[in-house]
This record gives sequence, structure tokens and C-alpha cells, in this order.
Amino acid sequence: MAELAKLENRPSTQRGSTPLWAIVAIIVVLVLAVWGIYSRLHSRSELGKATNAESAPTVSITKIEAAAPTEELVLPANVQAFSDAPIYARTSGYLKRWLVDIGGPVSKGQLIAEIDAPEVDQQLSQAESDLKTAEANEALSRTTAERWQALLQTQSVSKQENDEKTGDLQAKQALTASARANVKRLKDMQNFERIVAPFDGTITARNTDIGQLIGNTSTGVELFHISDLRKLRVYVLVPQPNAPAMQKGLEADLRFAERSDYAYPAKIVRTADALDPVSRTLQVELEVDNSKGELFPGSYAEVHFKLPVPDGALRVPANALIFRGKGLMVGTLSSDNHVELKPVTVGRDFGTSLEITSGLSVGESVIVNPPDSLAQGVLVRVAPPSKSTDSSSSPTAKPGAGGDAKSGASDTKKPQ
Repeated sequence: MAELAKLENRPSTQRGSTPLWAIVAIIVVLVLAVWGIYSRLHSRSELGKATNAESAPTVSITKIEAAAPTEELVLPANVQAFSDAPIYARTSGYLKRWLVDIGGPVSKGQLIAEIDAPEVDQQLSQAESDLKTAEANEALSRTTAERWQALLQTQSVSKQENDEKTGDLQAKQALTASARANVKRLKDMQNFERIVAPFDGTITARNTDIGQLIGNTSTGVELFHISDLRKLRVYVLVPQPNAPAMQKGLEADLRFAERSDYAYPAKIVRTADALDPVSRTLQVELEVDNSKGELFPGSYAEVHFKLPVPDGALRVPANALIFRGKGLMVGTLSSDNHVELKPVTVGRDFGTSLEITSGLSVGESVIVNPPDSLAQGVLVRVAPPSKSTDSSSSPTAKPGAGGDAKSGASDTKKPQ
């Protein structure tokens, strides 16, 4: 009874209530269950995102930058002497002597060799004798014609006889003129025994020696070669897209492989004003000073032109173009890495790069080497830039002919 009385005396709040530890256990179980469900859902979502990201194609991009105000056009060129002439013999004989060897400077009219031509000398002597005979016959015919003209006034001779004497005089005069012309021709041939320089220059070749048999131009060989090296002509073939910029007076730099540290100033003096229908190029002639004799005719050289760039013209790599049914397009990236295909208009072709005249703007990201499956709105991944790409896009690189990169000429010396 005492135990029953104790139970009856307990507080009423403890009767029929759930223990505290049981409540805590239930809460812990619920939290663990919710966390497990959340972690599984989160992992599934992250896995889906990772899968989608892995399935997105990886592309490389390049930024479009504003073009420099000028561009460098590099073209191969041939260098020739300002005046260049092969020297042949105009008379036959044997070389008597030569006075100037290769590398020797000569002046206009200077004697450089002599030919011994005894046959020409004998022919001249004979022609002079024939001339004297013709002159004597002409004098006798003139005297006779004058006498018969006086006799005709007194009607001592007939008019027919007078006309015969007058005609004989005219025939003798023609023979004299022919003989005189033959003498002059042979004197000229005799003068050709002396070979002289046609202009100031340098002997660049000597192909004869004393005692050698010399023939005329139809059968002989070149005896000497003379070149004027004080000034050189430079010939270059300019592609059709750059032809309008080739104007008289445009300056350029001439560079040689054997003197790569120097740039020789040259200037356009004339152009062909017509394109070659086969190569579609314009022949341009430049002149370069060679008063110091540092350059050689016949050399291969490179001509570096500085040409103005049209306003608004941009350049993209040639491998960024996409050929679709709607025409030429370029793939660009939006801020969220989605592809935007934009139609473009192509200008000049520089080989590894192309000029874009419309369709793009400065600062856009262009996809290079786009896959065939690239489509509008597709999510892509951007590949990290390589070191080679970074070095090739250095601001010190300048595009050359055919899209090649040529280093700037800021450190190139120019002869004073």
C-alpha cells in the first residue's frame, strides 16, 4: 500500500509522456535521412553537369584585335644593274690586245680592246681606189656633158646626143656616190676594230684573250660584259590585291640574306600599269643607291613595303572559316561559351590569315579549327592557350607576304 501511495503521489506530467532520449533519437534519424537524400540528389545533379560538360566539344579561340595602321608586305625581288650590256665584235679578225679585265672601271668611249682585221684594211684600200676611179670618170663625163650642152645651143649636135651625155654624167655621179658609201662603210668597219665602252661602268666578264679568232655578232661570242653598278634596278611582282597601292615614289626597304642586319632604302620609279594575265601580278621597278658598291646585280633580295590598312579591316586565321550552304561563316563565343555563327565578307587573302571587311568586330572571340559538327547555340569548352600560340600572337610580330610573320624592322640598321 505504501508503494501504491508513492506512485499516486508522483507529478501528473510524467504520466504517459515520451522519454527525452527517444525524441532526440527520432530527430537524429530524420536528419540523417534528409541528409542522405539531399547528398544523393546533389551528387546526381553534379554528375549530370559533369557529364554534360565532358560531352561539350573543346575549341581553341583567338581574340580579334584592331589592325595596325600599316602592314608589311614582303615580296621576293631580282636585282639588276642600272645599265647592262654585252659587248660583241662588229668585224672579224684576231684579238690584238685587251686593256681592262673583270672588275675594272671604265668610262664612256674608253678603249678596252683592239682587233687585228687585215682583210678589212685591204678592202678599205681597194674601195678608196675605186672611189678615185669613179670620181675621175665623173669629172670626164661632166666636162663632156658641158661641152655638148654648149654645142646644142649652136645646133651643132642633136638633142638626142646631148641627152645621152647628160645621162652618162648622172650614171657616173651615182657610181661615185656608191663608191663613196662603200668607203664609209669600210671605215666604220675599221673603226669597229677598236672596242670601246658604251657607258660608264664596270667590266663584269671577259670571255676572250689575245690571239683569239673573233667573229661578228652573227657568228661570234660575247667578248665583254659591262654593267653600271652605281645604281641598281629592283624588279618585283606584286599580287593583284596590293597592286593599287604601288604608286610612284612609294618607299620600301631592300634586304639581302648575306646582309640581314641592314635595310637599304629603295623607291618605286615606275610600274607596268598592267597586270600579267597569267600570274595576275604587277611588275614594279624600284631603284636603290649602290654608290658604295656593297650590293651585287643578279642577287636575290626581299622588298619590304609598308602599306596602309583600310579602316575597319580585321584579320582572322584562315582556319577559322566555316563553309556552309549560306556562305562563309565564322564561329564566335558568347559570354556563356555558346557558339554564335556569323556570316562574314572576306577581303584579301594573306595565306595563313584573311582580311574580314564585315561581319565581325574588335574584341570578339573567334573559334579556330572549328569541328564540322559546330552549330548555332552549342555549348563548348575553351581549351587553354598553348605557349606557342602566346608567342605567335606577340605584338612584335608583323604579317608578311602570304600571311607569314616577319619581325619588325625596329632593330634593322640602315647604311648611312
